Amino acid sequence: MKNRSRKTKDLVKSHLMYAVREEVEVLKEQIKELVERNSLLERENALLKSLSNSDQLSQLPAQQANPGSTSQQQAVIAQPPQPAQPPQQPNVSSA
Repeated sequence: MKNRSRKTKDLVKSHLMYAVREEVEVLKEQIKELVERNSLLERENALLKSLSNSDQLSQLPAQQANPGSTSQQQAVIAQPPQPAQPPQQPNVSSA
């Protein structure tokens, strides 16, 4: 009976280790994607700063004082717009 219990325990441990390794791989991939995205956004930010004029840059500190609104704006910008579905016309035949 002890042998069966140990095998079950080993099986559970093995399964959990496999699941953890799999999750670690997923998280590593997500980190890689986020680092790439961050790098892209930093380059885009530098480009936009170089193209903007001093009047536009002087308005930035006011926006930075309220970081919540800025991050919400970035989240909206980061997500691609969903295409609108045209309304479906009912299939009505004339008599």
